[in-house]
Amino acid sequence: MFKSINPYDQKLIAEFRPHDQVAVDKKIKMAAGSFSLWKKTSFQHRSDLLKKAARVLRENREKYAVIMSSEMGKVLNESRAEIDKCANGCDYFAENAEAFLKDIPIKTEASKSLIAFQPLGPVLAIMPWNFPLWQVFRFAAPGLMAGNVGLLKHASNVSQCSLLIEDVFKQAGFPEGTFQSLLVDSKNIEGIIARDEIAAVTLTGSEFAGKKVAEAAGRNLKKCVLELGGSDPFIVLEDADLELTAKIATQSRMQNAGQSCIAAKRFIVVQKIKEEFMSKFQTNIEKLVQGNQLDEKTTTGPLARVDLAEDLEKQLKDSIDAGAVVVSGGKRNGANFQPTLLDKVKPGMKAFDEEMFGPIAAVITVQNETEAIAMANRHRYGLGSSVWTQDKQRGERVAREIESGSVFVNSLMRSDQRLPFGGIKKSGYGRELSELGIKEFVNAKTIFVA
Repeated sequence: MFKSINPYDQKLIAEFRPHDQVAVDKKIKMAAGSFSLWKKTSFQHRSDLLKKAARVLRENREKYAVIMSSEMGKVLNESRAEIDKCANGCDYFAENAEAFLKDIPIKTEASKSLIAFQPLGPVLAIMPWNFPLWQVFRFAAPGLMAGNVGLLKHASNVSQCSLLIEDVFKQAGFPEGTFQSLLVDSKNIEGIIARDEIAAVTLTGSEFAGKKVAEAAGRNLKKCVLELGGSDPFIVLEDADLELTAKIATQSRMQNAGQSCIAAKRFIVVQKIKEEFMSKFQTNIEKLVQGNQLDEKTTTGPLARVDLAEDLEKQLKDSIDAGAVVVSGGKRNGANFQPTLLDKVKPGMKAFDEEMFGPIAAVITVQNETEAIAMANRHRYGLGSSVWTQDKQRGERVAREIESGSVFVNSLMRSDQRLPFGGIKKSGYGRELSELGIKEFVNAKTIFVA
């Protein structure tokens, strides 16, 4: 049975029986049949339904927020913001997909030649628990607008959210089989990818999961997009606005209890302003109110599972043993992990080398900009990053030298439906969102008329 457990107090919320092989076969065949009809529908029809999905999300905002917060632990205001983001993403692709996928005429010796963008078929989405709605909608909204259909294999600890998303599309009037949830164990994924009906795969998850999915997709010649781990550098240069920088540093590291691939994780600070930055950063971190995620006064909730908190505690202990120093926090009670500020972090420590998926801010001291860039790029991950300086030209110049899929200058690193999102190096490949994202799962077909 898949169990939904409140991570704050470990109370059982619900249990779900996984789909057996007969049910999985039926759903996959239904997806293939639905695609044969859905791909022929107009952009206007798809747009109308996706806008209805946005309305369903907004109308059920409070109900869905409680489900999400109860099941994976984020505070209510974060759940509400995530639902709003999903609704806005639906509206964005409903309004822009047709323009993104319009034919591109190419001048040749032919009487007519062009590139047409056509859907591929059923796309399997393997999604994590940390943003249980947004991770799915950022695949589903562009995918459905492109004419594909979706099969969702969600994390087993957020099965309520998985079924909730399927129901949103049903309430919006999407045809049966256009979007379905598969309640299956991870061991079944390889077999599903191998099915002829599955056209492509998208995964958001760990580096290890990405390698397994890429291997299975490659063996079966299936297109895949991978958004994997991150250890985002947050570079604080000597001319940064330290009040703003410390405020956003706290938000970037501690929102969602630090459980975000694109959370700032390595705070690379120039020695000249380090003491002042650390003081402001510590003050902001210690203002956070940890507790029951359903209490409106709480500003940071528990980690999603006890085992995740235990793993984080081991990484912290190993880093301390290697010379890192706890400035604030560092205590754990069940899945509740106290927001932590860690100083004197260096390469070779787990706080630097590994992804710390929880509320631990690792501070690395450098002497200057050149050393900051080198330290930022000294990592196998390259998902997101940010640079803090009051000189915008300097910020852009440094941003161009950072090895990552995104760099935000003087702003919170985040995903935005208008901008492509994804990483390089061990953070994966391919892009989600924007025009680039919707074109990941289409056939860019050349048509040449002599």
